Amino acid sequence: MRVLILVDIQNDFLPGGALAVNHGDEVIAVANALQPHFDHVVSTQDWHPPNHGSFAANHEGRNPGELIDLHGLQQVLWPVHCVQESRGAEFADTLDTSRVAKVFVKGTDPQIDSYSGFFDNGKRKATGLGAYLKDLPATSVYVMGLATDYCVKFTALDAHELGFATFLVRDGCRAVNLAAGDDERAIAEMTRAGIKVVTSQEILQTAT
Repeated sequence: MRVLILVDIQNDFLPGGALAVNHGDEVIAVANALQPHFDHVVSTQDWHPPNHGSFAANHEGRNPGELIDLHGLQQVLWPVHCVQESRGAEFADTLDTSRVAKVFVKGTDPQIDSYSGFFDNGKRKATGLGAYLKDLPATSVYVMGLATDYCVKFTALDAHELGFATFLVRDGCRAVNLAAGDDERAIAEMTRAGIKVVTSQEILQTAT
């Protein structure tokens, strides 16, 4: 069974959002076009409490982009984003969610960030996505969304580590790029790990 994983296509990551990803809105059309061609579609959703430790605003004198130690893990500080029940945490208005079978929330623990849709950054707790996919059972997963160099990358790497044939839909992703070239470095890291990079056109051309 082929499964499409939509990563964090939420208002705060779109242009005008609290943590806007350049051209992040361009992934929506790709997501909508691909969904009918998959056996199953799931989504991840950043879902932070207001006191989350990854927010620069919760650390006096700190600014977004700085690195700190957060309970034993290196942490990039971010603007306040995707706060539970906020407009910014909602999925993009134009994203078709009618085929999304299940949403897996992440980043709910204020003590630790969660880039991957499978685990928190310390792999201390699982979101349930891995067990869910194995129960389907999923044979291959295709990952796309926001952002290439953080949540997409770690979701894809964990999917591969859990034994799923994993594909990155390259044109269905956009990057934060805190440093220039972070997107290409992330794609190279995924490729080295054994993740295959494909385009939405390749998927659509082979769809039955």
